Amino acid sequence: MFSDFSAAELTAIFAMQGFAGLILFAVFVLMALGLAIIFGQMGVINMAHGEFMILGAYVTYMTSNLFANHFPELFGSYFLFAIVFAFFAAALLGVIVEWGLIRFLYHRPLDTLLATWGLSLILQQAYRSIFGAREVGVVIPDWLMGSYQLTDMIEVPINGLFVMALAVLATVTVAVLMYRSRWGKQVRAVVQNRDMAGAVGINTARVDRLTFALGCGIAGVAGSAFTMIGSTGPSSGQLYIVDTFLVVVFGGAGSLFGTVASAFSISQSQSIMEFFMGGSMAKVLTLLVVVIILMFRPQGLFSLKVRR
Repeated sequence: MFSDFSAAELTAIFAMQGFAGLILFAVFVLMALGLAIIFGQMGVINMAHGEFMILGAYVTYMTSNLFANHFPELFGSYFLFAIVFAFFAAALLGVIVEWGLIRFLYHRPLDTLLATWGLSLILQQAYRSIFGAREVGVVIPDWLMGSYQLTDMIEVPINGLFVMALAVLATVTVAVLMYRSRWGKQVRAVVQNRDMAGAVGINTARVDRLTFALGCGIAGVAGSAFTMIGSTGPSSGQLYIVDTFLVVVFGGAGSLFGTVASAFSISQSQSIMEFFMGGSMAKVLTLLVVVIILMFRPQGLFSLKVRR
């Protein structure tokens, strides 16, 4: 497998695929952060999480067209506005879904799985009816175009660096919210003992709604990042939902550090193996390794220790 390449070529291949893996890692992190909050903190299996991501992508697409048609002088900054719009659009939809559906299904994981799977089909058809079945793409601003030439064989795209910076910012923000804010303490209290948290005055229903909205909003941000590396279609979210669940379960549900570590290891392994073996075989081998590890450590790499 490696004998056909020189040492310099292998170095360049690993460097380029490693960086491509970092871009995939950034998308995985943004997707998995939202899912880890919803699944890890609330125990809700949200099969429609990919559709919340695609909502963010479509909001970014509409923002791009809005600025191109009505504010061309500000087009270079449209993506910064699109990130904010995508977060609030996905979060608002999350509030509606939690109020109208999810709140009736807590502590019933199989029911949430089936209900959100049905929701994902409804959202896919809604996107298909509104935006059409064909995939759409955004025009990347000039300041995100191009790449940095590190060596004669290694280039680093600027939009990839931006996506990674966005993932780092989102991770730090979630960490501060979960471990340094009053709301984060309430979330962790509800996770550890819902009845006792309610007894001391915490509005558990409000905490659930805001937690679900935050998770969905982060998925919307992931959708904005997704437009930088691929086109958007009604069913594009389903391409990432399995990998995202794999990241959350492998890292340990509810563990922020585990989510990041799992996303990094899975994205890097897939990116490098795809070059030498093809996409399908890379996914199969990655899944096989993860399953074997989970057989010996079913709680994930970094599970939370909770006193019961």
